[in-house]
Amino acid sequence: MGQVLYRKYRSRSFAEIVGQEHITKTLQNALKSRRIAHAYLFTGPRGVGKTSVARILAHEVNNLAYSDESIHLDIIEIDAASNRRIDEIRELRERVHIAPTSAKYKVYIIDEVHMLTKEAFNALLKTLEEPPAHCIFILATTEEHKLPDTIVSRTQRFGFKTLSRSQVIEHLGTIAKKEKIDISTKALELLAEHGEGTLRDSISMLDQLSASKKPIKEQQVLEMLGLPPAEAIDKLSEAVENGSVASVLATLESMREQGVNPAVVARQLAKGLRSKALAGLDASWLPALLKELIAVPASAEPADYLEICLLEAASQNNARGALNSATVSKSHSELSAQDATATKPISAVNRPRKAGSNFDLKDWDRIVNRTKSEAATLYSALRLAKPELSGSTLKLFFEFPLHQKKLTQAANADLLGKLIEETTGVKLKIETLVDKSKLQPKVPTQVDPKAAEQPTGDPLNDISNIFGGAEVLES
Repeated sequence: MGQVLYRKYRSRSFAEIVGQEHITKTLQNALKSRRIAHAYLFTGPRGVGKTSVARILAHEVNNLAYSDESIHLDIIEIDAASNRRIDEIRELRERVHIAPTSAKYKVYIIDEVHMLTKEAFNALLKTLEEPPAHCIFILATTEEHKLPDTIVSRTQRFGFKTLSRSQVIEHLGTIAKKEKIDISTKALELLAEHGEGTLRDSISMLDQLSASKKPIKEQQVLEMLGLPPAEAIDKLSEAVENGSVASVLATLESMREQGVNPAVVARQLAKGLRSKALAGLDASWLPALLKELIAVPASAEPADYLEICLLEAASQNNARGALNSATVSKSHSELSAQDATATKPISAVNRPRKAGSNFDLKDWDRIVNRTKSEAATLYSALRLAKPELSGSTLKLFFEFPLHQKKLTQAANADLLGKLIEETTGVKLKIETLVDKSKLQPKVPTQVDPKAAEQPTGDPLNDISNIFGGAEVLES
């Protein structure tokens, strides 16, 4: 059985460690001057060399040769994730007083040390305070903030950093050359970018792609990682900026059909929007969207969560654009006078109404908002529905079958019926249909000065009816 590449090319000396020269030089100088500490703490993200440096250091202090087959009784590796209880640490405390079998030092490497329980930390602290002269501890963690200060203060701390793209690309290219892997520069750049500065992840992806024994191009990397084309991300970004809800939905649907990973889409989109912000994009809505995009990978339903946050941002931009268009020809004094009258009907849309015995479409926004906390996927669909009341039947029109199907699920239909009854006091039959013509909002592009005198032709009222309550901004 062949050896995986990340193990085959694991660093076995300080000279082979990539991108952590600030640590390897310090440790080499300490070894030369024989200034060996009794406890070290290696912190940093996964896959950047913490365990490799720990193993190299353990062999160097004992003047032992290090290879993949190296097994020494005086170098003990402990996984704190599976040995986190106080019993294991008490056993360790008893064993540390036993002299090394043949080496000068007995070295304990405790990986993911932040996983230890509070009681186990207290037991370990006692050992770190009064360690035997022949014992060295090397603690490694990806989450330093979870370690007690009392532990950290008794160690020499070394912070590992993520590698730069150029360092990862260079190392991957070296491995590809040795393994005779035909891979394009663009493909290497993609692997480096989506390894996110961790060498192990990038090498593992290269290993996976090389199994086909075919030349590796950019397209193969995109397919393996579930990455959307750059053009699709640009299109999605523009749709959100321009407030094009239909374009956002269509682009997301296309990505869904291609099997694109929504978490990756969120990360790529956030990166692109951030770059635009650095370039001077004036977007007060951007921070809130970036915050939501960060939460997409951790969501139980990443695809639905991504859809919701993008639709909210697009809807806000749509409403803001329509409002600015409707008021651009008015003077400051006229706008202020109109704001005073327009604010009332806009805020009235979201004003809670006491439950009665009749269903009123004005209650629809309140009903939809109640689903947000109880069923996020249902909320994402209902936000895009056009409600119409016909006798005792509530008809919901959708632009896409994907969202209409969510209401065909019994659990979602029952929940919506329950919320309608709780809000209005009546039971309604719910019918769902797909009809794109019902979802085409008509937003006024210019304003007739005389229209302000006619309540039924007020453009701000029209905007309110289409998009719900909104803040009125001065131009």
